[in-house]
Amino acid sequence: MNSYNIPRNVKGEGRILFIFSTKALIYTFIGMLIGTVFYIIFSILKMNTVGVVFVVAFGLIGFVIATFKIPNTTAFEFTKKTGGENIDDVIKRYTKFKMQKGKIYVYDKDRTEEKYKAKEEGGK
Repeated sequence: MNSYNIPRNVKGEGRILFIFSTKALIYTFIGMLIGTVFYIIFSILKMNTVGVVFVVAFGLIGFVIATFKIPNTTAFEFTKKTGGENIDDVIKRYTKFKMQKGKIYVYDKDRTEEKYKAKEEGGK
């Protein structure tokens, strides 16, 4: 009996320390930097333990955003549309959408060809 390799979608990311891809490591460090701000605030108030909890929590949030995908379920409208996509990709698209004030530009090839043909024929 022969063995076969099952194709996987790794997108060219190497693994560091077994669980961290390059993207996950970067997102984890960014989360930890955000948590460090809270650590500094809580260390001024002599609550170092709470600050460390914030650093770990934000690091974990960064890791989850970089690593996990949105589940593909039909329970919610949001998961119907974005199921199976990386969480960071969805966040990037959402922020881009909000920065453009809710405008989406779509290129429709059929309508463009109709307008082009109409112009050649002397129409609208």
